[in-house]
Amino acid sequence: MQVFNVFGEDWEYEYERPGRVFRDTPIGPRLGAELLGASLYEVPPRTGFWPYHFHHANEELLIVLAGTPTLREPAGERALAPGDCVLFPRGPDGAHTLRNDSDEPARLIIFSTLIWPEIVTYPDSGKVGARSEWTRGNFLEESTVDYWEGED
Repeated sequence: MQVFNVFGEDWEYEYERPGRVFRDTPIGPRLGAELLGASLYEVPPRTGFWPYHFHHANEELLIVLAGTPTLREPAGERALAPGDCVLFPRGPDGAHTLRNDSDEPARLIIFSTLIWPEIVTYPDSGKVGARSEWTRGNFLEESTVDYWEGED
């Protein structure tokens, strides 16, 4: 069996966009998981994370390992602390994003079911993401066409 230490510095990806900077390591695949996803994230001080979103097929479980990230959810915002766990259910009630308003890095792990295909809604930007094991795309909700569009 493989072992991965969540307090190490073995990062696979680094994301940097205006106002959003974080590091990510998908540890589920590294450990050979087929049905359970898990990713380790580190968010530097004074920056954000993924856009506000919710999943249609998958639920996620967040565990804060270090730092005090701010969680935005449908009920509002609140600060989290090391050891806090939050479940993000499928659908609009599970909408979430995180940011780090503190002066210390925030480190967290997010576990997820791995149900494909997946649809992700981004309420702030009016986007919908379609995901499968083989492809992904993002679309503006306003570009929706009639069901029969283009059919004979």
